[in-house]
Amino acid sequence: MKDQALVRRARLDDVPALCSLINGFAQRNYMLSRTAGELYETIRDFLVIDGDDGALHGCAAVHVVSASIAELKSLAVADDAQGKGYGRILVESCVHEARILGLQRVFCLTYQRPFFERLGFVLVDRARLPEKVWGECVRCNKFLDCDEIAMWTQVAAPSS
Repeated sequence: MKDQALVRRARLDDVPALCSLINGFAQRNYMLSRTAGELYETIRDFLVIDGDDGALHGCAAVHVVSASIAELKSLAVADDAQGKGYGRILVESCVHEARILGLQRVFCLTYQRPFFERLGFVLVDRARLPEKVWGECVRCNKFLDCDEIAMWTQVAAPSS
């Protein structure tokens, strides 16, 4: 697919567009917001998709949590770019990054269960993710009333 070539690592000059895209979805309660400072600190986690027009059409981050697991975070595709497979491409690219790093699993907290099921993710009890729950979730304003669904997928070992 031609669009797959458009996936690239995020750069510092992408932060304003990332902030706008992610926080636009956060305002609709589809994900948590991110400050520009958080995005600058985690820019190396992000992959993005550029459109033919040069605009940022989507993003996702693969954030290493421990030696065996990473979180897929901040998956967003611009409203005018949806339906083109960009979400799938971003998730597959993040899983590929996790595989290269030698991780065993990738998890996400989401409201989009059917989408992630189509990509091979399965439901998991949040209690199986103590690094996430006690590392980051505990600081979230939704911590005691979280309605996101935890899902994960096995990451195959890289072929040699």
